[in-house]
Amino acid sequence: MKVSRSVKVKNSMGLHTRPATVIVKMLQNCKSNVHFTCKRETVNAKSLLSILMLAAQRNCRITITAEGIDADVVVEKLVVAFEAEFGERLA
Repeated sequence: MKVSRSVKVKNSMGLHTRPATVIVKMLQNCKSNVHFTCKRETVNAKSLLSILMLAAQRNCRITITAEGIDADVVVEKLVVAFEAEFGERLA
């Protein structure tokens, strides 16, 4: 199964080390291949350095693509995490 969704980076500092680390930890046990595409560059979302190399700034659009048996669940978890700004949103 292949699932794709588009999300917007809402974090004020973009996808810096902290949210990238959260993403990698979320994907540690997933069975699907997961990729992020931003500005015509596609990277492995399970790699911290690859995510950081995207240099995705605030308001940047990222397409999440997952392919595998748990693709739908993985993409939904990532969408929720992007919406919640990876826990950085001020209360």
